[in-house]
Amino acid sequence: MRMLHHKFVEFIPEKVEEGVLYVSIEYCTAIHKCVCGCGNEVVTPLSPTDWKLTFNGKAVTLHPSIGNWNFECQSHYWIRNNKVEFAGRWTEREIHLGRENDLKHKEEYFEMPDIPKKEPVVQEIPKLTIWQKISKLFRL
Repeated sequence: MRMLHHKFVEFIPEKVEEGVLYVSIEYCTAIHKCVCGCGNEVVTPLSPTDWKLTFNGKAVTLHPSIGNWNFECQSHYWIRNNKVEFAGRWTEREIHLGRENDLKHKEEYFEMPDIPKKEPVVQEIPKLTIWQKISKLFRL
């Protein structure tokens, strides 16, 4: 398969058809059948730390590449302007490093900036003399 037809939907259908890239903007996800023909459904979440979808009015592009490392086929490809471009296979080490890099990217993205902690302000209350205490009683 060298081309995918994109289809914008609100909900992903129960039966995902081969050759169709379903895109749900509402639920920030895209799904398609693996282009190698193995039949597995490939889910690509759309988020700042996952995939980005570009629609030019005619075709869609997903970035980065899709690496199906958990599937037996371990297919690896790009979807650019609805065209499938196969990428090279990755070694186990490359897969491991890619996963580590993805995790690091997510941690950095979601990490809260260090907010300087303010020391509690301790205000000393001066001790009143006996005459100040008596004077205070009469002011009431």
